[in-house]
Amino acid sequence: MTQLILPVSRRDHIKGPRSAPVTVVEYGDYECPYCGLAYSFVKDLEQSLGDLLCFAFRNFPFVTVHPHCEHAAEAAEAAASQGKFWEMHDCLFEHQQALHDRDLVQCAVGIGLDVPMFIREMTAHRYADRVREDFLSGVRSGVNGTPAFFINGARYQGSLNLRSLLSAIEGMADEA
Repeated sequence: MTQLILPVSRRDHIKGPRSAPVTVVEYGDYECPYCGLAYSFVKDLEQSLGDLLCFAFRNFPFVTVHPHCEHAAEAAEAAASQGKFWEMHDCLFEHQQALHDRDLVQCAVGIGLDVPMFIREMTAHRYADRVREDFLSGVRSGVNGTPAFFINGARYQGSLNLRSLLSAIEGMADEA
């Protein structure tokens, strides 16, 4: 079974308590349609499991297939520098078909970022290294497609649907 090489730490964007019995890490691509589907059921998981779940998202842009995904990931990291990673994350997934630079700025405006700062950081690719670090940690963990989930450090290999993922997570929670 493939294991998560880089454990969840302060560097990650997380929702839920780090002390939760189940930690789920998703490697995702903002332009990937399957990640878009996963986005909706991850929201349902968070709602269903509450404090039993610690969820972390890591960038895994597939630039050869999705031309806007890397810049979208940088936008999420730029928003994180202003304390609004999850707001940008949600905006990007909710507007997956609109990830051009002007659309990213529109998301920045919509979530209340300091837009001039956001534009400067995006133009300078200030967070490209951070995105690359996430990507490489995924490669080292055996990720070769998105979305890729790890539950308590073990790669989830089941079906990509809410029922299967919830069942696997609940099984881990029972073992914890």
